Amino acid sequence: MKGQEWYQAEDVAEAYDDKRFSQGGRLINDREKRAVLQAVTPVEDSKVLEIACGTGRFTAMLAERGADIVGLDISAAMLQQGRERAQAAGVDGKLEYMRGDAARLPFPDNHFDTVVAMRFFHLMHEPAEFMQEMQRVSQNQIFFDTFNRKSARSLYTWALPMGSRLYSNSEVRNLLDGADLDLVAAEHDWVFPYGFYRELPNVFASGFRTVDKAIGKTPAGGPLASVSYWDVRV
Repeated sequence: MKGQEWYQAEDVAEAYDDKRFSQGGRLINDREKRAVLQAVTPVEDSKVLEIACGTGRFTAMLAERGADIVGLDISAAMLQQGRERAQAAGVDGKLEYMRGDAARLPFPDNHFDTVVAMRFFHLMHEPAEFMQEMQRVSQNQIFFDTFNRKSARSLYTWALPMGSRLYSNSEVRNLLDGADLDLVAAEHDWVFPYGFYRELPNVFASGFRTVDKAIGKTPAGGPLASVSYWDVRV
């Protein structure tokens, strides 16, 4: 996995949310949460696994809405941030955090209704084994996102501390075929990449987001989108 040592550092975990989801990053956080909630329905009483749960943004959110959820991550420092978030939200007794390897999930076949993996596949050198493992433990649904190859993301990904694996739509579809998964829905968004928004105060970022959405509604929106959200079924 790319940037594994960087990702597990305590100082990185402590600054992770502030760096990515303050200022214009709030728009990213809101959009990602909305995408997850739209996909994972009904949430209440659903048995959910979140892979690469990080600081627990989605884990705690789904627990608040009644999911029976496990958050798994390779970083002990990230998991600690997640536990603190869950405690602050009053849901620490309603979820479980585990440290583990997404290539060897410690769960039986068909154990979860839904598996969620956000901000995960861009770290994978060889994503097929991870997709197959997710398929193994899910009896119904997998929801994940990817960063797209033919987008503005490609202009700066080389400068990131852990880089990014970028995908074309055909690569994702081949990945799904290889794991015997059926695509139900896909959304493509964010013409301006995440890094651009994070550098702007929220008031200015909101203006660019309006432009971004307008471009997204045109025929050029899909090809230019830097992020895709994939909803698939086992």
